[in-house]
Amino acid sequence: MAAPGFLPEGLASRLAASGDGAGLSVRDWPAGEEPARATVLLVHGLGEHAGRYAALAQCLHGWGFAVRGYDHYGHGRSEGPRGGLPSDDRLLDDLAAVVDDTRARQPCGQPLVLLGHSLGGLVAALFVARGLRPVDALVLSSPAFDAGLSPWQNMLVSTLPYLLPGLRVSNGLQIPYLSHDTAVCDAYRADGLCHDRICARLARFLARGGPEVLDRAPRWSVPSLLMWAGDDRLVAPAGSLDFARRAPPSMVESLCLEQAYHELFNETPALARPAFQRLQSWLDRRFPVRG
Repeated sequence: MAAPGFLPEGLASRLAASGDGAGLSVRDWPAGEEPARATVLLVHGLGEHAGRYAALAQCLHGWGFAVRGYDHYGHGRSEGPRGGLPSDDRLLDDLAAVVDDTRARQPCGQPLVLLGHSLGGLVAALFVARGLRPVDALVLSSPAFDAGLSPWQNMLVSTLPYLLPGLRVSNGLQIPYLSHDTAVCDAYRADGLCHDRICARLARFLARGGPEVLDRAPRWSVPSLLMWAGDDRLVAPAGSLDFARRAPPSMVESLCLEQAYHELFNETPALARPAFQRLQSWLDRRFPVRG
């Protein structure tokens, strides 16, 4: 249950990122009167937006955390063509800008946690793997570490960004496999801020980013919680399993929810409960309540 004063829509603002002035839409869910245990920065998935994480933000708020989310370039209320990507590292550059802005607004010494889902999990993990900015902890939900591409698709994503970098096509998302909760799927279909576009450059980012994270997994040095869906039809579970096997157990705690679909925190109550319970217990151990 959220603490009193929780705002479901959050406090909206805009941030100009990556030097070209393109605005990123940002939402803040402040912790309330008591000092926050940490700030959790949400990094959303392909085709969606940060507003879909209000229920997760509400839980985190109730546990004593400040929460922040933003829409990727070309997503939600942020600027840019839907599913577009003007440069290879644009999503990482934007996350760096949001982290810098978040640190500037935080009380001195307050921890910062990245929580990335799907594409956002890949972005957050690459951000940590490359050491672009220091963060205190990382949570990964069904990260897109394995795009599941065929040899033919790999050839396309290797060549199309050079030939037609701005070409945008359907991302092939199968909405019924987001969650066993049909209300979640219906809300996604009706959400005008969600889209089904992806450009060649963004497809290449997905194809190349996962292998890079997996290569760096044995040297992982940021405390991380990895959770993935065992029955995921949108992202190959093998990528998360591979990361869990390669990463140092002292750094990465992992949990597979065998029967869940892709969106762990938007599943039916019975399927989502283990994800929320593990997230809370892990955060409690990392950032205990001050007496």
